[in-house]
Amino acid sequence: MSERQHAHELLDQLGPDQLAAVSHLLETMVGTEEDRDTLSPAERQAIAEADEWRKHNQPISNEEVLADFGLTAGDWEKMGQEPHDRSRHNG
Repeated sequence: MSERQHAHELLDQLGPDQLAAVSHLLETMVGTEEDRDTLSPAERQAIAEADEWRKHNQPISNEEVLADFGLTAGDWEKMGQEPHDRSRHNG
């Protein structure tokens, strides 16, 4: 018996609620065309612009970005090890 046939036999044994749950799981696993294409037109445009920029410019290193904020890679590593204070961002 093939896996497909076995799966069909098992599905035939399920009650309505169980079948609905399995259907939802399968839909999630397979996805729909809508799920695969969720970018908005603005997001598509931003990606196209970034791709175009990359064709004509050198990448910007992490070190350069950190330097713009007055940080070093060591500072960044240290920040990643410190506990986050959420109270500073609420309010």
